[in-house]
Amino acid sequence: MSPGDIQQIAIGALQGVGLSTVFVLALFIGFCVIVGFTKLKQTAGDSAVVKSLDETVSHRPMVYLLPTAPHGPADQLRAPELVEAAARK
Repeated sequence: MSPGDIQQIAIGALQGVGLSTVFVLALFIGFCVIVGFTKLKQTAGDSAVVKSLDETVSHRPMVYLLPTAPHGPADQLRAPELVEAAARK
């Protein structure tokens, strides 16, 4: 084998790896763009972005609590399971 043949084989291998890499990258980007466009279809309300699965299924916009709405007490350290476990000790 002459040095010219080795060089030709190396260039061919690099071209093959390069082209397959570009093909897989284009396929991946194309898939991401197509899937991204399906997320932008209007499901409910005035928004074009799907916020939750429930909104997609019910076709009604989600009703979110206002930041000023009372949420009630939620003390994770006094959960019924923990209180019961402490009482047994």
